[in-house]
Amino acid sequence: MLGVTLAICASVGAGVGAEWRWRERAHAFTRRVLDVLLYVFLPFIAFFTIASLHVTTGVGVGLVVGYAELAIVTALAYLAGSRLLRLPRPATGALMCAVALVNTGYLGLPITAAALGSDQLGPAIAWDALVSAPMLLIVGFGTGAVFGTRAGDTRRERLRAFVTRNPPLLAVVLGLLAPASFAPEAMVDLARALAVALIVPGFFALGVFLMIERDEGTLPFPPPFTTPVAVALALRLLVAPALVALASTLLVTLPDAYLLQAAMPTGVNGLVVAHAYGLDLRLLASAIAWSTAVVVAAASLATVAG
Repeated sequence: MLGVTLAICASVGAGVGAEWRWRERAHAFTRRVLDVLLYVFLPFIAFFTIASLHVTTGVGVGLVVGYAELAIVTALAYLAGSRLLRLPRPATGALMCAVALVNTGYLGLPITAAALGSDQLGPAIAWDALVSAPMLLIVGFGTGAVFGTRAGDTRRERLRAFVTRNPPLLAVVLGLLAPASFAPEAMVDLARALAVALIVPGFFALGVFLMIERDEGTLPFPPPFTTPVAVALALRLLVAPALVALASTLLVTLPDAYLLQAAMPTGVNGLVVAHAYGLDLRLLASAIAWSTAVVVAAASLATVAG
């Protein structure tokens, strides 16, 4: 847990420092990094992860609960953004992504291992691969295509943008169709290592985007805790895990790892979606920063207390 925390702090700090020192060059470099993640690394990781995945019936009910929980909080985010806060469409889409896209990989897995033990890693990995990953590729990219400013004006243009700017989804389809022999253990191990390593460029990009819209001479760090950010944190960190806990109480007892994964912060991969389609980067970056800080602080305190 300490290593993850240090990696996050160092990466965000490097991004903040790069934007402060080099401004436009840092912006251009970060956007190129996100393009490489979108068109190279994420498809590679998606293909070999899905091609090697063995799904058992034992995880099924909990995963259905996961989808239902995320559908509810995403719908609530849409209603809050469009009806209550009356945000512009790119900001509403960013709020939805802040709630629907969850950091169950970079943070969820090490926190699960530290808090619950390695025997709970299996359910945690299943949640990450079978709930969080499809939510990113379908709901996240779909939200970007519908609400983003760079996705086109007509339905046909937005549908085309969803397909052409979502290479990881094609990789998942190919991974589902590919035989197991197409995913040798060495490539699977490399894909998993890359997935962990993405914490560095992802949080570096977060540091840059947190700084891009600063007022002249003012350092907005930590980022402003606005009403939309507060709504995002309430839905992501309170309502989402409460729904899973309620289902575990009323329907079927779920693994503790599922409840913990449901309480993870906004996923940093949302920045890839916001960049690709033109969602409100500042709102999404702020939600990632605040929710990550809350979860990392709580996990660190629990580790020390334990």
